[in-house]
This record gives sequence, structure tokens and C-alpha cells, in this order.
Amino acid sequence: MNTTAPVVGKLSTLDRFLPVWIGVAMAVGLLLGRLVPGLGDALGKVEVDGISLPIAIGLLIMMYPVLTKVRYDRLDSVTADRKLLVSSLALNWLVGPALMFALAWLFLPDLPEYRTGLIIVGLARCIAMVIIWNDLACGDREAAAVLVALNSLFQVVMFAVLGWFYLSVLPGWLGLEQTSITTSPWEIAKSVLIFLGIPLLAGYLTRYFGERAKGRDWYETRFLPRIGPLALYGLLFTIVILFALQGNQIASRPWDVVRIALPLLVYFALMWGGGYALGAALGIGYARTTTLAFTAAGNNFELAIAVAIATYGATSGEALAGVVGPLIEVPVLVALVYVSLALRNRKFNDAN
Repeated sequence: MNTTAPVVGKLSTLDRFLPVWIGVAMAVGLLLGRLVPGLGDALGKVEVDGISLPIAIGLLIMMYPVLTKVRYDRLDSVTADRKLLVSSLALNWLVGPALMFALAWLFLPDLPEYRTGLIIVGLARCIAMVIIWNDLACGDREAAAVLVALNSLFQVVMFAVLGWFYLSVLPGWLGLEQTSITTSPWEIAKSVLIFLGIPLLAGYLTRYFGERAKGRDWYETRFLPRIGPLALYGLLFTIVILFALQGNQIASRPWDVVRIALPLLVYFALMWGGGYALGAALGIGYARTTTLAFTAAGNNFELAIAVAIATYGATSGEALAGVVGPLIEVPVLVALVYVSLALRNRKFNDAN
């Protein structure tokens, strides 16, 4: 008996065919980058203080509707869940960077630029797109908001420290090639404030004033369904812009993209699978297990690309590795949304 059909059947047409829309968006972005002369350079110049304005707009539009769905008066139930918080911190800040370091050296021992770029990707924990994947997979929205906020705080404090450790200290101990990154806590904090702080504040204020004006029932049954599709529109817009910016690099170095993609595929599969297995073992239920898995597997590609470009240059191998990150992450995590939904009724008694 197929118990997952009702779950998938609840998805809107837009959600159900998400892999198709994302595939189209990636193809459109790549074609635009290749066929429209100077488009990538023109988009790359539209930035404010080093932040790509088109990508920032897309991410903010993408995150806002999801954060309006969070019931902020329930966050205390998440912060009281020590198993969830400790597990998330361990996966994100101990397991994730160490796994990416190992995979980068295992798969790319002869390509130091790409290897360094992948290690930087592993250090940039996700604070944006993971909210979309979690919501599509029917994860715990309140838990996602708390874990993303926690990751953001750790990112500001730990990113540069872990970059120094994994690029300079640990390779030195192991007799491997050493390198370094140039970044500052303010650069990372700026990324967090823009890509999480703005939509989080907007989402909170929207719910607060919406419920005060019309009540929770109106807010959740009338208002949220109207703005919900904006999240996927923002996601698709972001993907088009991202791939248009890097279309030439990706299309002109296909074998390099394949080499970079292999460790990324292994990384996303192991991080998501490990998070899912850990959540199931801890007995925290489907919704929070799903949130744990997706927050462990996702990465902050915007921060990784920005750091790589600032340190090594826009045309560097490190920057290309950062760009390939979302090229692989987006379709893989979309596929894992469907895997998660398929496991929902088969493995968890609390699913409905």
C-alpha cells in the first residue's frame, strides 16, 4: 500500500512539479549567461557593499513567506529541546566542516583551488534555502527558525576560526598543503543580517500585526495561502540569476564541474542521511528529524561565493567551486524533499 500518495497529493501543482521548474530555471540561467553578451558581467556589477543585489532580492522574496508561517509564540518548545539543539550544533559545526575537508582532499588532491573552495562551502552553514526545503518537506517551521538563527550566531563567531583551522592548521599537522582565507566577522555578520535578519523581522512583524488585526484563523487560512507562492517564485528567480552569472564558467569547464560535483554529492547525501538517522534514533519525531536533516545538509552558498571572490578573485577556481555548490545542492535537496515525504508515513508514527 502506498502511504505517501496522500502526502504528495497535498502539494500544490507548483510544489509538485518543483524539480521541473528548477530544472527549467537552471537551464534558462545557463542559456542567458551564454547567449546574452555581457549579461553576467552586468549582473555582477549590480551590487551594494559587495552583496549581489539581484541575488539578495531573490533570497529575501524567497524567505519572507516561509518566515511569516512561523508561529513565534511556540519557539520556546524548540529552545527547550536540548537533544535537537545539541545535535544540530554537532552536525553543523563538527561533522559538516570535517566531512567536507575529508572529501575535498579525497576527491581533489591534485586541484588545490577547487579543494579550498569546497572547504569554504563546508564552513558556510545554510541560513536561507534550507527554510524552503524544510517547509516543502513538512518539517518543523519553528525548529527551522531557531536552528537557522543558532547557525547564524555560530557563523559570525566560528567561520573565520574554522577557516584558519581547516585551511592552515590541520593541513600543517597532516603534512598537507596549507592556505588561508581573508574575511572578517563583519562580512559574515552582514550576510546574516541581510539574508536572515531582514526576512525574519518582516515575517515576525507580519504575523504579529496580521493576527492582531484579523485573528489567527484569517491569517493562516486566508493571508498565508495568498503570499505562499512568492517563496518559490523567489527561489526560481534566484536560481536564474545565479546560473546566468556563472553560465560561461560552468559551460566552459564541464569536466571541472564534474570533479567538483562528486564530493558535493557524497557530502549532501551523508549529511542529510546522517541527520535523518540521528533524529530518528533520538525519537524527536518526523517534523524535527526532517528539520535536523535539512539544516545539516544545506550550505550558505552566497557567503561561500562572496568569501571566495573576495579572497581569490571572481574567476578563481575557489569561486567556481562555490558556484558549483548550489548547482548540485538545489536538485539534490529537492530530490531529498521527496525522499523525506516518502519516509514520512512509513517510518514515523507521529506523521499525519
